[in-house]
Amino acid sequence: MAGRECFHCKQWVEENEAHDCWTTTEAALTQDLSEDLLDAWERLRETAVSFGEQRIYASHHSIMFSRKVCYFFVRPKTKYLEVWIMLGRPMKVPQVRSVMKGSKSKFANMIRITHRDEVEPPITDWLMEAYRLPDRLAAAGKTRSAKKTKNKTTKKKTVSATGRRRKAVAIRKSRRRPSR
Repeated sequence: MAGRECFHCKQWVEENEAHDCWTTTEAALTQDLSEDLLDAWERLRETAVSFGEQRIYASHHSIMFSRKVCYFFVRPKTKYLEVWIMLGRPMKVPQVRSVMKGSKSKFANMIRITHRDEVEPPITDWLMEAYRLPDRLAAAGKTRSAKKTKNKTTKKKTVSATGRRRKAVAIRKSRRRPSR
């Protein structure tokens, strides 16, 4: 009995069963795009697919591209494609219209794309950087945790030395006290 629970409606969906609780698909979100925007969308999607294994899905008004977490998403508008790229830094370049802090370690950088020719470096480079960001963050996390472990070991030695000193002082004081 293989299947899954729908994230949105919490309904159980059997394997190979069609389920459409939000009636949102890539096709539905891109059907009203102009020819130029549709070409830009196709090139953007092809570029992202070339990076490697990932999940591409529609959610509400956006088309999400994710590995374990979303690394960029596209909101198709009537006159442009609103592309939000999750990077480890805010970008201060003319193409970026807006920057929002997404989490402790990520920033969402918004770019507007109006034509297929705009989907080329540096935008494709930023998409690749966003695709690889979870790997870099995981490696940095392992390095930080190793440093924390090393610091904890050092602190334990310091605490135990301090503990020995306190014990020695307590013994000396107890010897000085007159017995009653």
